[in-house]
Amino acid sequence: MRTRLLAALAAALLLAGCQGDSGGKKADTSELAKRLSAARTTIDDAETVNISLSTPSLPDGVTGLLSATGQGNHTPAFKGKVKVVTGGSTLTADVVSADGTLKAKTSFSPLYLKIDPASLKAPDPAALLDAENGITQILERTKSLKAGKKSRDGSDVLTSITGTLPGSVVRTIIPSADDASIFTVKYRLTDKDELRDATLYGPFYPSGGDVAYTVKLSTSDKPVTIKVP
Repeated sequence: MRTRLLAALAAALLLAGCQGDSGGKKADTSELAKRLSAARTTIDDAETVNISLSTPSLPDGVTGLLSATGQGNHTPAFKGKVKVVTGGSTLTADVVSADGTLKAKTSFSPLYLKIDPASLKAPDPAALLDAENGITQILERTKSLKAGKKSRDGSDVLTSITGTLPGSVVRTIIPSADDASIFTVKYRLTDKDELRDATLYGPFYPSGGDVAYTVKLSTSDKPVTIKVP
């Protein structure tokens, strides 16, 4: 009888221990999700957002976005510079996008011309700043969250959070992304839950292999007015 009681007690303690471990993991994941949600709120509530979206290089033969840098708001609107690779050459243009219209001016033309970003397999940069369907949605749609190592950026100590994103979500950022694939993402947050940067990795272009895009976002309370020329 004593042996049975001891065995039952041991089993109960083991079960309680397992439940405690599981609860801890859930709590950790929940905390990470809260931090990412807070980072999104900070960006979506800002008057102005400075954005940089870039990749070091694109695979040979690929037409796509190399970088986009500038500022905008959640109307959404954007003004800045965009670099795309097409036909093996890099094309740089000043761009302005608002009210669903995107215009660009290159060194070959003194005028802003209306363009279709889909033809360059690039996103409309203004759409990236849409508070509901823009780039910040990835912060709350990332799965399999895990806390990573801390790193230092100047005087700031940053916490990294890794996870996965369905291609259907990534495709809203880079239209050519494979919507049937799973992409990995790594965020870096400050102690105040401000997003320093996010790096997405996966098959952004058909037959182009995996590509890494890094997005950096910063905010300002000063409004900016953007009109298409």
